[in-house]
Amino acid sequence: MFKTVSNLARLMRAAWTLARHDAIFPVEYQQAFPAPARFLGRFARLIAIRDRAANPGERLAHALEQLGPSYVKFGQILASRADVIGPKFARGLSRLQDKMKPFSSEQARAILTEELGGPVEAFFAEFGEPVAAASIAQVHKARTTDGRDVAVKVLRPDVERRIKRDISVLRLGAKLAEGLFPQSKRLEPRAFVETVSRSLTLELDLRLEAASASELAEAATAADNFFIPEIDWSRTGKRVLTLEWIDAIPMTDIEAVKASGADPVKLAADITDAFLTTALERGVFHADLHAGNLFVGRDGRLWAVDFGIMGRLGKAERRYLAEILYGFLNRDYDAAARAHFEAGYVPGRHSKADFASALRAVAEPIFGKTAAETPMSKVLLQLFDITDLFDMHLQPQLVMLQKTMVQAEGVCRTLTDDHNIWEASAPAVERFMRRELGPEGKIRDAVEELDRVREAVLTLPDTLERLSAAAERAAAAPEPATPKRHPVLWTLAGVGLLAVGAAGALIAVNAFGIAM
Repeated sequence: MFKTVSNLARLMRAAWTLARHDAIFPVEYQQAFPAPARFLGRFARLIAIRDRAANPGERLAHALEQLGPSYVKFGQILASRADVIGPKFARGLSRLQDKMKPFSSEQARAILTEELGGPVEAFFAEFGEPVAAASIAQVHKARTTDGRDVAVKVLRPDVERRIKRDISVLRLGAKLAEGLFPQSKRLEPRAFVETVSRSLTLELDLRLEAASASELAEAATAADNFFIPEIDWSRTGKRVLTLEWIDAIPMTDIEAVKASGADPVKLAADITDAFLTTALERGVFHADLHAGNLFVGRDGRLWAVDFGIMGRLGKAERRYLAEILYGFLNRDYDAAARAHFEAGYVPGRHSKADFASALRAVAEPIFGKTAAETPMSKVLLQLFDITDLFDMHLQPQLVMLQKTMVQAEGVCRTLTDDHNIWEASAPAVERFMRRELGPEGKIRDAVEELDRVREAVLTLPDTLERLSAAAERAAAAPEPATPKRHPVLWTLAGVGLLAVGAAGALIAVNAFGIAM
């Protein structure tokens, strides 16, 4: 009870903080709000801070910084969608990506000493001031005792307690949303919060982030232009991560990126290809692709940092995703609709033909068009209408994928208006489909099926032993006053047939394996 009251108080504090910064119903957008929202906005501005920032995005950024790291993550997603919220609003929010207030170097040194088990000087010949600060950690440039330039990421003091508190509030908010607005259940707010909270909790252990970076580096080899800094495991702990220093331009400085001579159209295509290739080919992807986590080297190479939030897809999800995208790329909306139904994304009571027609209505107006020709805000609204019309629920296992697709496409739009997401997506999707549905994929499916048979055969002795024991218990039990049916003989006969069939299957599997 006390915890619920405490969380309600925190929700009220969040509303108060947003109102104080005129960030809940900004005055600049009054005409776009319905009448009740306009009334609440006027009331909220009675308590707003005087001489506040003129940019509504900057006001929201300041409010989210006060509320905590979990709220900042939400602001980072919004900052990547200038086409939806407007360029001015997005510029104000961009400070959340890497320009938050840092904590002191003395605190960072204390954390390093505790985590690495020795004085900073034992590991680093030089340790500079923070060069970037975000909601959960900040980064220092340093030089190791063996002369290598490295980036040292250090968790913010007390961030674990703050995120735990934020998650508790988000869970209450999701519960209230389902209770007060039953229509929100389709969006699975509780499942969404649990997915986000899980990723935030994992982000608090930098050893896991190091492992994710290593995993993504292996997956990145399948992409055309995507690179991950090398991890220094000897200087990494739960609250400290050390990795190769990258001499590159942050994607937040678009003008510097363009001035460097890098081709913005190619970079946008590389971002799309990197995301889809790693997701489809290896089932792992960087799930926080905002501009603050992407860099461009002097040689045009695309680098990613910050691997705290990693997305993963199972084989089934990867195939459904590829089939859906492949259907769109080929304007085969029946195939795209069929993949939605097979995956369970659309309830079976609806018509596949009707859903295919709805997909056509979304895709045809934007097919083959560049970012400048595609009003993404309208597309998102239309997609939302379709999910409502066909009772589509949010898929918790795809939350990170959907979020990252929105982020990545937003970054591509900031690079160039000439980005064509259809052309950029095609190579990765077509490679995957050729491998999955072509001869190679069919052979692999057959081998996997035979492996399952092999596993079943190998467990057969245990199964036979359990059947035999059950038969013995049945034989020893008192027989009812009914004609005898000799259950033991029937059981043993069945076991014998199973054994013969299993032996044949095992021989076939081994012969196939040798032939392969």
